[in-house]
Amino acid sequence: MKPDVQKVMVRSFARIATDIAPAIAVEYAAGSATVIGLMMFQTATEFDRAAENFVQENRAFRAIFLAALAHVEAAELKPKLKAAAETKDGSLRISDLDEANNALSALLIELQTHVETQKGSWARDLETQIWAELVRGAEARRLPHPMVDLSWAE
Repeated sequence: MKPDVQKVMVRSFARIATDIAPAIAVEYAAGSATVIGLMMFQTATEFDRAAENFVQENRAFRAIFLAALAHVEAAELKPKLKAAAETKDGSLRISDLDEANNALSALLIELQTHVETQKGSWARDLETQIWAELVRGAEARRLPHPMVDLSWAE
């Protein structure tokens, strides 16, 4: 048997939200059950999309680092950008992708801090690229609410 994690989590959420929480007489416990159900729903969503989000974001960060190499002259930063731009995700395990993403994110912050102090259109263009990717990544990670996203009920 291969459990479908997303289905298990969404069905568990639905059961908690519609059957269990309303039947609990203690208000605090009913509220806790509802929150647990909501977390299960959102976990199911994240389970389904996490690898794709990490791979896409890691690829975008590496592309930004590659673009920055043509302009960044800082002796300490340039080799870090080059090394990071050449990395690849070693596996699709979420823990491995998360670890790579954390390292790339830290370097992106260092790059952004540097670029903000630079003059020239290349620096503004790079800032725009960085912010566009940060916005895209935040949108991709936005957690749905089951009362707004009713696709689970189908």
